[in-house]
Amino acid sequence: MHEVATPELVSHSGGKSVQDHIDEVPLWADGTHLLSAPMTGMQWLIWSLAAAGKFFEGFVVFMTGVALPLFSREFNIGAAEHGIISAASLFGILVGAVGLGGLSDHFGRKTMFVAEMIIFVIFLVLLCFSTNYIQVVICLLGLGLALGCDYPTAHMIISESIPSTSRGKLVLGAFAFQAVGALGGTAVGYFVLSTLPELSAWRWMYASAIIPALLVTIGRFYIVESANWLFAKGETEKAQRATMRLLVRKPQYPSEIKLATSDTQAAKGTHVQQSYASLFNSVNRRATILASVPWFLQDLGTYGIGIFTPTILAAAVGANSDHARSVSDLIMNDIIAAKGAALITTLLIVGIIFAVMLTDVVGRIRLQVFGFIGCAMGLFLASVSENFTGGTQTLLIFAGFMLFNFMTNLGPNAQTYLLAGEVFPTAIRGKGAGFAAAVAKIGAVTTAFLFPILLGTIGTQALLYGLIATSILGAIITWMFRIETNGVKLDRLSQ
Repeated sequence: MHEVATPELVSHSGGKSVQDHIDEVPLWADGTHLLSAPMTGMQWLIWSLAAAGKFFEGFVVFMTGVALPLFSREFNIGAAEHGIISAASLFGILVGAVGLGGLSDHFGRKTMFVAEMIIFVIFLVLLCFSTNYIQVVICLLGLGLALGCDYPTAHMIISESIPSTSRGKLVLGAFAFQAVGALGGTAVGYFVLSTLPELSAWRWMYASAIIPALLVTIGRFYIVESANWLFAKGETEKAQRATMRLLVRKPQYPSEIKLATSDTQAAKGTHVQQSYASLFNSVNRRATILASVPWFLQDLGTYGIGIFTPTILAAAVGANSDHARSVSDLIMNDIIAAKGAALITTLLIVGIIFAVMLTDVVGRIRLQVFGFIGCAMGLFLASVSENFTGGTQTLLIFAGFMLFNFMTNLGPNAQTYLLAGEVFPTAIRGKGAGFAAAVAKIGAVTTAFLFPILLGTIGTQALLYGLIATSILGAIITWMFRIETNGVKLDRLSQ
């Protein structure tokens, strides 16, 4: 086993910041240097529990898509009620991101990290026992609230606890479990429908997540509070204890945690003055625009494409009955749609894998710009398909959507999430990331209501042209307001 010679790191105040301690790389007795600080058991626990939260997000949201036809038939609801069910979880995410996510700046990252999972489990159980349409909507809204809180909180609990050089790939690695959860949700939906072909199958779909969610909730009680947040609050002693607990390893380094008190006092004064209004002052306005506007534009395209892609996929794989004549027809069409959703989700996973590998190498801004341009190219291919028929049309549609889904997860879908949790100072990071997520979901909710109407009035090709324009606009705004955070210590951003 190597013996550790703890390096001497210089600080003007006689101490170092929390992030300096987290980033500290050991110097072995034989003079060997590591490229980055090894992750501790506590750091991996935090990452795993955050990744699990992203898994449940994809699992539940995509499973809802499989369950929607069953909801419609069991509760005999019309088109308007169907739309409300579709938008309920999205609206909940919107409210939860800004309403609950921002509370992490006041109550702490860990507190909200635990609270969101408790809310999630409660509404998940209630959903399984819902007996009417209103109860389903309320429960989906409650699930959305918890998932919305998770957008900023999961990001921060990871990024404020891990080495700066690994932040991008580890945050996106956890974010990738959203796509894994989406694939898992469609797979469970397919399995349940195949083994239990009846209207009540949707209850067993959601019930399958209850026990895993309970285990994750219990696990979150055992993690350490964000030392970076405690440091920004001016709680120096608590921050030192949290840092030491976070960095427990064998052999132990650093052997002593000493934080820069002068920096802490400055951070404390800054923290007291911060509010949502501070997101729009001269210091933070650039970060707010970069974090929220491209994410809004990205969600317009992503959720818009998601609305009418299943129809095309269903036609391509043989679902030729638009109106199910019986429950068995309904189940069969739902199974076919689940297969098509799984195909698209696989492409999303491929895209996020490339994002994980490249984000700390190429940088966030370049990948986001490149991804937006790639999305525009994919949408252009799909729009050209309107000028063809038969196999050529199908090929162009699939090629366009495949390129779009790959590029959105390589670029804007992954990078907007990553940037929103990095570009703001610690004292308002929860508010900033929550606000950005809420603005993004305004785009998603708007699209959920307007997209079908626009499809019927202006047609598919014109609508795709509009999404091409929003993708190009996203690339332009990203570049104009760029703040590259690759490798930058989070506690340095406020400077």
